[in-house]
Amino acid sequence: MHSTNYLKTLKKITLNIIFCILLILNFVKISLAEIKPNDKFSPLEVVDIQLTSLQSNSNDNKGIYQCWLFAHPDNKKYTGPIRKFVSMIRSTPYNILLESLFFETKLISKNQTEAKVEVFLDGKNKNRYKILWILSKSNISKECTNCWMTIGVSQPQNLGPII
Repeated sequence: MHSTNYLKTLKKITLNIIFCILLILNFVKISLAEIKPNDKFSPLEVVDIQLTSLQSNSNDNKGIYQCWLFAHPDNKKYTGPIRKFVSMIRSTPYNILLESLFFETKLISKNQTEAKVEVFLDGKNKNRYKILWILSKSNISKECTNCWMTIGVSQPQNLGPII
């Protein structure tokens, strides 16, 4: 039991270190290949990758593009190609995902094909939001034959000012 918690903590720390390195490299404008969906990412890791990339989005929308890479093909039917996705993320209500101050994710359900992740996010407007992220498994490439991808995201629910 303890070793499982230790491994989960170690995995989260490793992912956080990777994200910090990505943020630093983005800050100094060093080009780095994007993170691509693969079977190794858990639903929580997928949402963390997406939120972290939106948190550190650049003027050329590399963060939004990174997030879009993890959008399920069925979701892309509605959100459209990357240009339309950028426009959607930069518009109300999803623009609060950009440059957030803090976020926390919690897996609330998971079965063989679908997972739901609850997100609490502190927007740069100093309000806290609750968002439901829904993921589904997909087969999009050789590296991603059974990987978790975002199938839907609820509209952010404003919980009021950050206390």
